[in-house]
Amino acid sequence: MANGQWFPPDWPARIRALADGTLTPVAPRRAATVMLLKDAGAGPVVHMLRRRASMAFAGGAYAYPGGGVDPRDDDHQVRWAGPTRAWWADRLGVDDAVAQAIVCAAVRETYEEAGVLLAGPTPDSVVGDTTAPEWEADRAALVARELSFAEFLDRRGLTLRSDLLGAWARWITPEFESRRYDTWFFVAALPEGQRTRNASTEADRTVWIRPADAAASYDRGELLMMPPTIATLRGLAAYDSAADALTGAHERDLTPVLARARLVDGEVVLSWPGHDEFTKHIPAGGAPA
Repeated sequence: MANGQWFPPDWPARIRALADGTLTPVAPRRAATVMLLKDAGAGPVVHMLRRRASMAFAGGAYAYPGGGVDPRDDDHQVRWAGPTRAWWADRLGVDDAVAQAIVCAAVRETYEEAGVLLAGPTPDSVVGDTTAPEWEADRAALVARELSFAEFLDRRGLTLRSDLLGAWARWITPEFESRRYDTWFFVAALPEGQRTRNASTEADRTVWIRPADAAASYDRGELLMMPPTIATLRGLAAYDSAADALTGAHERDLTPVLARARLVDGEVVLSWPGHDEFTKHIPAGGAPA
């Protein structure tokens, strides 16, 4: 492998099955992931986690905190500050209820997996340290789905701060994958007084790393990543601060990126529109090149 692009061994067979009509694509599940940033001496660093090698999907790959939408994330009792649900619906290209669910999933999953909470007691404040035992008990209840995010916010008297998020990109898992996600990527700055920790059972390591350094390690084959992860890292590398990245998010194109596979003279060509670096050529019965 010339770089760290994640490529499962069963993909060629699944791609061919999709091409010949023997594989029916599963519907993608909505999901959200957040690129947490904080400023360091040489520019912003991003929080990444390494998925456990035992994970069925993208085991060993570096990613950001995130996960699927909980059906209760569109609960209308959610306390909300910042751009309205209608504004987010327009930005994300969905209806109001789905927009709330996606934004709530982004905030909830960041808390569940990194211990960072983008919410506060008032519309213009953010909570501080969330590592006390009572906070951890609530976080565990969220993970176990014993507590909805709306119930958690209400119990704590907290308001979700949608203004602390910037929508960055949208990627949809290829049709030939057995686990599919329609994922919105967000960017956010680490709130003052909070700190990240590895709160996810799916990760065995977390790091703060400059986007350019992470991309360079991927290029050398040292860090394994999925195409959406390395693509978003390359985009983040252009910004000098977390605030600049948040401002830049408003101009980002959210057109969904979906991998395409086509047969050309018996060879499978796998590509991601707009991202030529991820193109793979898979000879008949061979490994990707």
